[in-house]
Amino acid sequence: MNPITNNPYLNVRQPTQPKGEMVLSCADIHPESTLSNDYVANIWGYTGNNISPALTWSHAPANTKSFVLTMYDPDAPTGCGFWHWNVFNIPANATGLKQGASGQFTDGEKELINDAGLLGFIGAFPPKGDKVHRYIFTLYALSEMLELPDTISPAVLGFNLNGKVLATASLMAYYSC
Repeated sequence: MNPITNNPYLNVRQPTQPKGEMVLSCADIHPESTLSNDYVANIWGYTGNNISPALTWSHAPANTKSFVLTMYDPDAPTGCGFWHWNVFNIPANATGLKQGASGQFTDGEKELINDAGLLGFIGAFPPKGDKVHRYIFTLYALSEMLELPDTISPAVLGFNLNGKVLATASLMAYYSC
């Protein structure tokens, strides 16, 4: 079972993963911290800066062919959570994404439409007055590039990870208004 999302299906039919190898980090998002205004949406009454964070990673398996990065809010009151960001076909030689990278990719990376209906990154925006929400950034090291269009849903992306994930690393932060 995936310990962060409590979703037993994310580990179905995956190759054995090295334990504790790959690491995902962000200089200004510390594990279990509160997201700053930089990473809050600027739509529907929210006044954040809506900047995708600078993320770095290390210790990916040597046979990695590409990476997938997701940002997910499992606490969104939708019945199925909320996908804030999905990027796939990040080159295997990448060791991170710079701040504001969303919408600026040039090496074959593909971003999906998020659950707000917008292309790329959308920052945190839980319903006002709702409980604290978790925002989970997950990096997947894959054994291949994905031959998929950028018009797929996050669910289809997740389905296509089956059998290709060599390692994962996650970073979780919180936000409420």
